[in-house]
Amino acid sequence: MKAKILLIDDDTSLRRVLEYNLQEEGYEVQAAASGEEGLRLFEQLRPDLVVTDMKMTGIDGLQVLNSIKESSPDTLVIIITAFGTVDVAVEAMKAGAFDYITKPFNREALKLTVKKALQFSGMAEENKRLKDALRDKADFRSIVGSSLEMERVFTMVRKVADTEASVFITGESGTGKELIARSIHAKSSRRDGPFVAINCSAIPRDLLESELFGHTKGAFTGAIKEKSGKFQLADGGTIFLDEVGELLLELQPKLLRVLQEKEVEPLGGTKPQKLDVRVISATSLNMEKAIADGMFRDDLYYRLSVIPIHLPPLRERRKDIPLLIKYFSVKHGSDKIIFDKEALEALSMFSWPGNVRELENTVERLLIMRSSDVIRFCDLPDKFREKSTRKNGVVRLPDEGYSLEQLEREIVIEALERNAWNQTAAARFLRIPRHTLIYRIEKYNIEQEKKC
Repeated sequence: MKAKILLIDDDTSLRRVLEYNLQEEGYEVQAAASGEEGLRLFEQLRPDLVVTDMKMTGIDGLQVLNSIKESSPDTLVIIITAFGTVDVAVEAMKAGAFDYITKPFNREALKLTVKKALQFSGMAEENKRLKDALRDKADFRSIVGSSLEMERVFTMVRKVADTEASVFITGESGTGKELIARSIHAKSSRRDGPFVAINCSAIPRDLLESELFGHTKGAFTGAIKEKSGKFQLADGGTIFLDEVGELLLELQPKLLRVLQEKEVEPLGGTKPQKLDVRVISATSLNMEKAIADGMFRDDLYYRLSVIPIHLPPLRERRKDIPLLIKYFSVKHGSDKIIFDKEALEALSMFSWPGNVRELENTVERLLIMRSSDVIRFCDLPDKFREKSTRKNGVVRLPDEGYSLEQLEREIVIEALERNAWNQTAAARFLRIPRHTLIYRIEKYNIEQEKKC
């Protein structure tokens, strides 16, 4: 593809000579007879290089340079100036010109300067591309997955990262919602600003408003000095509201006002403070149910969930489990640790109610307790070895035989686990009526394990 050059000179004869010489070198040249015309053409063409005379009637070369650098800092500009006015050329270099040529000049000097500029521009563009590629890779370095489900998440993150839209991340506990939030921040134009995270369910009820919005001195007993809240600390960057679905109902109107007005009023204060904060929220709750139960305001939810991103549970992306096991093995042990085929199969078939967090804890425990650098099936805890009677949904009976009732019980449990203990969905998965499933649950005394 030909490089595009914009040539600006109000000297008709010199302009035609320059245009001819540059075209002879194979460049696509567009000429302008004044600074005003040149700037109009620049906005239309966005050329690879601008060559402009310094001294022109009306808008001169220095004004052209300043205007171009203001709208397109990466565009290179070469200044043409008369011999004896080098001080002016030096001023142009300080303002961002790539180089200058003094009149009179020969064709070779012109060609060499233009060639150097375009080579520099090409290298700068390639360097930017490589940096962007490295940043993209680094942004996802802690999120392991090659499954179709995770590729969809990565695609969504890339699309929404460099916008100002509020993002709402849903998914079960332990699926990596904060990692996704941090990736969005790292890939955004706010990457150099703060990333502030707060878990709305972990802060005591009486302290949450102060933690979010700050307080003034004397706002309440014990407030001996002014304190900035998480929103003020995130100014210029991103705030991550984890488990926002559990935010106190009485605080929700205040959060809604922050989102609407882009300002926050500290507890005990009377003067709102302007904010420049992007909000990313996350929850493991069923928000439709929370809204229906009157526990969460629908207008706040719609403000927070401009861009919804759902993280699938680990049981729905089993293809990623071996990759995650390798990643956590290196993180907590050594890249020499090996999980044998049968152990990997058993771990891959487990339902992982605690998702990626549970998997990491399991791998770390296995590495600590191992007797060799090979983790075998027999090294796994009982709950993983009991699941090994199934593979990819197909029954594998041991040689010594197996209890039909025990097998049926395990199938019902797995169907419930795969569908987050939703009985209607589990019955649909097993292709049986819901009342039949309920009968089996009662028959085998099946109860959902309570999380610690």
